[in-house]
Amino acid sequence: MFNLEEELKRLPDKPGVYIMKDKSDNIIYVGKAVVLKNRVKQYFQSSRNHTIKIKHMTQNIDHFEYIVTDSEVEALVLECNLIKEHRP
Repeated sequence: MFNLEEELKRLPDKPGVYIMKDKSDNIIYVGKAVVLKNRVKQYFQSSRNHTIKIKHMTQNIDHFEYIVTDSEVEALVLECNLIKEHRP
């Protein structure tokens, strides 16, 4: 079972790509981060600054996966390839 709080604690302080999925395991969002821990946590914090699109997306997130990369550039390339492949 996916425990959001535990998974957020396990996120590394490294660059990478995160993949947000819904209950049916469909990819609903792919993004890159300079620091995975900081970026992914931002989605789950209450904020008036979130757009309607982001608020709607976060309501549909059931779980997430991530891939650590060696650099921000590598994360950018991987993000682009995953978006082209999965078209979330």
